[in-house]
Amino acid sequence: MPSIRSIQAPRAVVMIRPHAFTPNPETAADNTYQTSAQEAAAEAIAQAAYDEVTGAAQRLEMEGVRVHLFEDDGQRDTPDSVFPNNWFSTHPGGHVAVYPMYSPSRRRERRAEVIEMLKAEYRVQDVIDYSGLEQDGLFLEGTGAMVLDHVARVAYTARSNRADPVALERFSTHFNFEPIVFDTADAAGRQVYHTNVLMCVATEFAMVGFDLIPDAQRASQVRARLEESGREVIALSMAQVAEFAGNAIELSGRDGRILALSKRAYDSLDKAQKAAIHRSARLVPLAVPTIEMAGGSVRCMIAGIHLASRRHESECVEASRLQVRRPASSPLSSTC
Repeated sequence: MPSIRSIQAPRAVVMIRPHAFTPNPETAADNTYQTSAQEAAAEAIAQAAYDEVTGAAQRLEMEGVRVHLFEDDGQRDTPDSVFPNNWFSTHPGGHVAVYPMYSPSRRRERRAEVIEMLKAEYRVQDVIDYSGLEQDGLFLEGTGAMVLDHVARVAYTARSNRADPVALERFSTHFNFEPIVFDTADAAGRQVYHTNVLMCVATEFAMVGFDLIPDAQRASQVRARLEESGREVIALSMAQVAEFAGNAIELSGRDGRILALSKRAYDSLDKAQKAAIHRSARLVPLAVPTIEMAGGSVRCMIAGIHLASRRHESECVEASRLQVRRPASSPLSSTC
């Protein structure tokens, strides 16, 4: 299994630890993967979610992933704050995007201190803020609404309330991505609320719930585009998507690339699928059953940092003198 790092697999992330977690009733209408919580169990649910984020962050740190862990004390009434990947994303070259959110309660999740941390710890050239589009009813919920292929510059996007085509076009133009848009439907014919529920794009493989793309021709086109990029395509069943198997993220750890996913998702994969993943990345299952009550899983909990670190800048300069540089077009980056 290769240990080289990849621009697709960040080695640093942002996570939010909630102190008052609860499934958000405001988002339940179009998130069919969400389950309701019992009022009597609210305190226990909040504590369990707090512990799950703590455990997940600790496990990723043990794997060599740098985790920037922020606290949400619950004072701002942000039940979905544990899913920061929806309100901002980062991109190679020093670019940050801030997104317009569909649900009013989710707009309160945006935190200036997270952006300031990125500027202090990483090389940030610009921040493009799309949040003003909310006033026009235009929404694009970050790397939930889009699954980004940073290598081939493709933004795979399922149509939904949370992925407006105008906002998507603006993002794609600014960040130089080609949007590939498709319709989705679950077993009851309902749209999938976020693309990253059914799709994960890693460095050398991709997992996709093709059964949720009802247009067979469009599903074939999505598969072909992924295969053109040199990736092995792993098809997920509708049942596996319901177990959050598609809601995974590839990261760069101390000993190579890892695939972070929930224990529930890991258990749903068969031996052949696990073997295909393991050829490129080691599977790291994280137990987050309480968080999954909110209709998202491990991928939603992690905002990847695709920025150059200021902390290691001097080490990177020295290391670059000792390495054979890859061409700029290479899909694989150096450690720095």
